Amino acid sequence: MTTTREPSGPSIAVLGAGGVGGYLGGRLAAGCDVRFLARGETLTALRRGGLRVTGGEHDWSVPQVRASDDPKDIGKVDFVLLCVKTPQMSAAVDALSPMLGEDTAVVTVQNGVEAPEQVAAGIGRDRVLPGVVRVVATTAGPGEIRHVGPPGALSFAEWDGSASPRVKRLREALRDASVTAPEPSDIWADLWAKFLLVVPIGSLGAATGGATVGELRSRAGTRKMLIAGMREMYETGVELGIALPDDAVDTATALMDRQPPDITSSLQRDILAGRPSELEAWTGAAVRLAGRAGRAAPIHNMLYELLALRVSRTARTV
Repeated sequence: MTTTREPSGPSIAVLGAGGVGGYLGGRLAAGCDVRFLARGETLTALRRGGLRVTGGEHDWSVPQVRASDDPKDIGKVDFVLLCVKTPQMSAAVDALSPMLGEDTAVVTVQNGVEAPEQVAAGIGRDRVLPGVVRVVATTAGPGEIRHVGPPGALSFAEWDGSASPRVKRLREALRDASVTAPEPSDIWADLWAKFLLVVPIGSLGAATGGATVGELRSRAGTRKMLIAGMREMYETGVELGIALPDDAVDTATALMDRQPPDITSSLQRDILAGRPSELEAWTGAAVRLAGRAGRAAPIHNMLYELLALRVSRTARTV
């Protein structure tokens, strides 16, 4: 499939053209005015050959995309999809100003539960739409995304959980682009539900040297650790006032069991490759938030110490 038709939907800036940003931006480019803020080899590849997505039933491409490393070139837009990882969050928020019109909304899609507050601290809560993205997409090379599994999904809402006209407009654009756009009854519970699933898997996967989800869930001992880690985070969330359903851990376990067995997390891939990682936003946050809630989190405390030591040793050798 090749995207060629003239965009008629809202203008959307995508910050971060990696797996998530590339997939969502590429899909939306079929009917929206999509503008990528990128840099380095990724920017060069987008300008020369557009964007290519492989790995699904049908490979598809967007041969021409608008991309720049200058926020002023992007200009004011209706929506910003903030698809950078948490180590790049501060710089991304600093770059937002030229893209913000009077009614611009910024959708956060980071793995973790602290990103909406961090972005709101810089631009105000009224501009932030907390979001949860579910898609298995990774960067295969500059301008090339590998997507596996079902179509991607992006759920989001206003800060108070409501569906405002701008929320409905972006949901419609996503659905027109073949991206699932669920309507969450509680966006904060959704954020925590994903948080308690991905963090134990990613943390234990990194601590074991890169074990896949299939390996982790099939061994009795590591499976028990995963579920105990989920339970720790569930209890933290409930103590902090998050309306997680009683069966949240069972639901997360069932979802884990449905994942392709060879999947690994971005956290473990980054840590094992010696790249900046989201350790503080994942495992570190699990420990911090448990402390704030007055709860014990022995699984995540152990995993955090192991991984933080590994990261610090890697940093010393670079």
